[in-house]
Amino acid sequence: MTYVLPADDALLTQQALVRPTNEILNEARRLLRGCKDADVIFVPMDPQARDSAAASAEEMGIAWTLGHIIAHMTASAEENAALAAELARGVSYHGRSRYEIPWQMVTTVQQCRSRLEESRRMRLASLGMWPERPDLSLTNALWDGAPEYNAIKRYLAGLRHEAEHLDQIRDVVAQARTYRRHQTWWWRLFHPRARPKESGPLPGADETELLVAHTEGVAEANPAPAPVDANALPTGSEPSDQADR
Repeated sequence: MTYVLPADDALLTQQALVRPTNEILNEARRLLRGCKDADVIFVPMDPQARDSAAASAEEMGIAWTLGHIIAHMTASAEENAALAAELARGVSYHGRSRYEIPWQMVTTVQQCRSRLEESRRMRLASLGMWPERPDLSLTNALWDGAPEYNAIKRYLAGLRHEAEHLDQIRDVVAQARTYRRHQTWWWRLFHPRARPKESGPLPGADETELLVAHTEGVAEANPAPAPVDANALPTGSEPSDQADR
């Protein structure tokens, strides 16, 4: 199930932005149900991985772990929420307002949940900073050549970006669970491809060398979701303009 934001004309006040904020974060939490800590640091198969705004050249082509995705998408939504609050108060855009915790620090399911809840608290608090009559005439562009966004559209930009990452979370969780299943004794016992090439009697779990690489077959069983529209991002990639970085 892919989360779909309400139409823009249904989100004309800061109060209306509360519901989709909670819905997206609730869906992210739901996708983490049943996950183990090992799934959070599992490196998925992602041939499209590309991040031109990575912290280092070594990170530009790496596939994103669950911890990486959650650290990134929450930071982007928080930045847009903070800038939206300033626009609503009549403060002209004066630069980025972004902080992303190091994704390497997010290594457990509980840390993922805590990051989502912290982001929820921060974003809902930002909506409380809007005046009774927000300035919706003040705008700025996310990048050179982009459309001009007022406070509501700026906040929505963060939600759209976050919603696009939900399919990426769904794909990584599926790959991680497949890999975890392939490490079990019963899977090795009943799947011939997991046995040694020169197989005699069925070996015990401690004697079997798993011949299937952790990514083999995962892409076919759990293909990366296709973007739902022209603004959707490939799994693990970012737009060239890097509006959310």
